[in-house]
Amino acid sequence: MLQHRHYCYFPLSNNNAIRYWQLSAISSQCYDVADAPMQGEMDPFFFLSKHKNFIPHTYPCRTEFRQQFAGIKPVPFGDVRMTKWWFPFGSDRVDLSGFWFRPTRVGAQAATHLVAEQDGDYTFRLTTCGAAIVTVNGEEVAWKADYQRNLESQFEFTVPLQAGLNDIAVWFDDLAERDIRFFFQLDFLHGAPLHVALATPVVDTLALQMEHLLEGMSFEHSTYTAGIIRLCFPTVAPETLQLHVRIVGDFISLDQPVDIALTLEKGEKVVDIAPSESLPADFRNFIITLEKDDFRITRTLGVEICHAQQQRQVPATLDARIDEALHYVATQGEYSSVKALARLACNLNDTQTHAMLEGVLPSVEACHDCADFTLVPLLWCRIVWGEQIAEATRTKIDHAILNFRYWMDEPGNDVQWYFSENHALLFHTAAYLAGSYFPQATFVRSGRTGRDQADVGRTRVLAWLDHFEQCEMAEWNSAPYFPIDLKGLSALAALAEDPEIATRSQRAIARLLEQIARSAHQGILTASQGRSYEYTLRAGRSLELSAIARLLWGKGNYGCRFHALPQLALLMRQQKITLPAALAEVAVWQGDNALEWHFAQGANRIARLYHYKTRHVAMGSIAGYRWGEWGYQETPVHMRIGDIPEAQLWINHPGETLHGGFGRPSYWGGCGTLPRVQQYRGLAVVSFRTHPGQPDFTHAWLAQSAFSEVRIAGDRILLRGGEGMVQLSGNVPFGIVTHGPTRHCEVRLTGRETCWLIRLNDDPHITSLDAFERDVAGLAVEEQADGVLLVRDPQYGEVFFHADGRVQAQGRVLDPKTWTVAGESRELPL
Repeated sequence: MLQHRHYCYFPLSNNNAIRYWQLSAISSQCYDVADAPMQGEMDPFFFLSKHKNFIPHTYPCRTEFRQQFAGIKPVPFGDVRMTKWWFPFGSDRVDLSGFWFRPTRVGAQAATHLVAEQDGDYTFRLTTCGAAIVTVNGEEVAWKADYQRNLESQFEFTVPLQAGLNDIAVWFDDLAERDIRFFFQLDFLHGAPLHVALATPVVDTLALQMEHLLEGMSFEHSTYTAGIIRLCFPTVAPETLQLHVRIVGDFISLDQPVDIALTLEKGEKVVDIAPSESLPADFRNFIITLEKDDFRITRTLGVEICHAQQQRQVPATLDARIDEALHYVATQGEYSSVKALARLACNLNDTQTHAMLEGVLPSVEACHDCADFTLVPLLWCRIVWGEQIAEATRTKIDHAILNFRYWMDEPGNDVQWYFSENHALLFHTAAYLAGSYFPQATFVRSGRTGRDQADVGRTRVLAWLDHFEQCEMAEWNSAPYFPIDLKGLSALAALAEDPEIATRSQRAIARLLEQIARSAHQGILTASQGRSYEYTLRAGRSLELSAIARLLWGKGNYGCRFHALPQLALLMRQQKITLPAALAEVAVWQGDNALEWHFAQGANRIARLYHYKTRHVAMGSIAGYRWGEWGYQETPVHMRIGDIPEAQLWINHPGETLHGGFGRPSYWGGCGTLPRVQQYRGLAVVSFRTHPGQPDFTHAWLAQSAFSEVRIAGDRILLRGGEGMVQLSGNVPFGIVTHGPTRHCEVRLTGRETCWLIRLNDDPHITSLDAFERDVAGLAVEEQADGVLLVRDPQYGEVFFHADGRVQAQGRVLDPKTWTVAGESRELPL
């Protein structure tokens, strides 16, 4: 441990975590095993965990790794010098979770001090997923090495501490198979009171002031459509501090990070980072570091950037929007094979395009996880524009295609994710198209000829289409995965030699676009989602679905990340997909009545989905879905009001307390525990009973600045956006977050049992928030016998939410058990 002159002291009582540490950098070692095939098939229900939110699928590398290391005391490796500091910012855990594209052994060292008032025995509990060694005053006192992938285990130990300063260190390591929960938590269980003493090179008052600055900082706005991005601190800087900002995309982004060096001057509390127009669009993570005299504290905040002011003029005709979409991706898109495809389609066959085609190859050659996302557009480039690609580049592409691992039954040692519906489609699409294009070549991993590889791919594509036509998507309404599915299907629709595959893929595309239209409000997806992330929930304008809506329906914006937009544009140019004109009316509904839409998704119709919208409001939810169970990235209810995309709300239970973490579920990409959700038109009940060990609150994203009127009082919140209005009611008073990253953007209900009552205004005669507030003032949830929840609504009358999922009101019964995959839409009078 580095020797420093100063200490920061933090009291530590029984049953609390040690939360302040020094850290080494993460040491990484490739862990490659012999190539071998795997057994298994697509698993659309992989997220239905049997234990908590543990996903059971593992790879041969984990099996071999556990044979080699499980149950054996770990040996630290790499550089264990203390170079960083860990400050908790609300988390009890030292959490270095992340994403590694290949099997990689990762390890890190943490150290701090404990100050005891008296000699004695002290009991602690350590929680981690991999292995850990605990050292106290230079002596190893406990270790464990379970190495259960992303499934935590615990052990307790008792050690003697001497009066005064005691050193404590934790080495922790694990095998990263793509996403990894790489953390430890050390809880003090029993003993006389202690203090944590964190060594720093600066005086304790300055270190604590720097922590306070980062703990309370936030962006000036929750979304940037133009103007300067400003970082706001809760108090003025006590001294001049160095401020470093690294701006990155999501974990699969190939764009280079943007690094900005700034100074937070003494007495300042607001810093200009950069004009938003100069930064790449999409939801971006800002890794923010404050530094003074080699002392650094880092925290990550995210914000959406959309260059909406530059995109105000939407081309009037479909042909013009097709041209715009192709040109925008070709010139403004993120570095990817999709951008290379758009450039070739725009006749930009230049050195930049060739460099991009070669630049994306390493991930394909090494079979990185998500390489299938890259390979399918790359095949499109090779098949359609191969003669325009320079021979040297073409040779490298062909080598990558022939050496790729196309499914888990082929030999390999990668950790590509084969199990979900979207990945399975892309793997099978790639195998079919690659084999068809190279019928005489030998595909190295399978040993098949191209013709045989195409036959296998064709069989699997047809089976996938069978599954889709019967069940559709278990990852229902998923904003990040709609474009991935469309990526695979559009390649098949454009390139498949088999007319059956081409025709069925075109139908599947039309069906997915119908789902998007029916689940949208003013063109923006507003619905329950089966898989969601913070960066897809908090971004509205810049999501690819918004760009697709702009292409199809003339309403939306462009971000920077694209998976399917140019491919859809090409299909439309070639008239290989056409959509009913009425679908545009549904997506951007301007009618005087309401639209109600319900349908079911997944095998056994596991997800029953309900959506209701008027011109001014919309809400979508999932009905009767796994009430009270541990969840995995589901968004149970989502709503928007008015015409501004940012005027949105969703409610969930956080999976962790760390902002910007990699948990699945995460802070905003919930759901820790799935709630009881039932909706009738503009009325919904969302009731949580969360599990011990999970965060003890549920929350809603509510960016107050996006609404034209906001009224918050006790257990009621009323909002107006444009002509839309909504009331939220809680079973306890709302906690309004006024400090930190979600300042004025988050509201909470605290407790293990929380209930949210939502009422959208769909009465056209109520035009003011005052009138709406009076109308819904008496709304409450009455719990009756047999689990029935009753709400007496001023417009709908008595609404009965039955414990079996049925909803009864206005002489109607909505029974989710009867909902079909095809779905049913109806227009309802207001």
